Amino acid sequence: MNEASASCELCTSPGGDLLWENSLCRVVCIDDTDYPGFCRVILKRHVCEMTDLTLAEQAEIMRIVFATEATLRALIKPDKMNLASLGNMCAHVHWHVIPRWENDCNFPNPIWGSALRPSPPLRPTINNLQLRQTLVSRLGEPGSATGRSTP
Repeated sequence: MNEASASCELCTSPGGDLLWENSLCRVVCIDDTDYPGFCRVILKRHVCEMTDLTLAEQAEIMRIVFATEATLRALIKPDKMNLASLGNMCAHVHWHVIPRWENDCNFPNPIWGSALRPSPPLRPTINNLQLRQTLVSRLGEPGSATGRSTP
């Protein structure tokens, strides 16, 4: 482990509740009561920018981001989905996949800003087991080289 990865929170911790993984990345669910279903797709090695990846790795991580988005849309039907790859606080390739509702604390602004209103009393719930199973159906069994099921 080099100096950068030794101090990187995404290299030293799972970064959330593990839902799915392959040799390239993992999908985790963040425990955030204001944003149910908030997931991250996290590269498994310490790399700062998407353009540091091979073209095949770039395509694979985006396939997983899009499958995560589609899964969340199907299961909890948000008003909008936000995809973000910032890395300003943690310079490690990862994507935020965030379901949004018109009545959430920050809508229409990004979730990282000051709240515009209190949290709504009733929020959708997400079943992580169902989320895992749906990701497997879209991406294949976890742990395989590509994450895809073999025929």
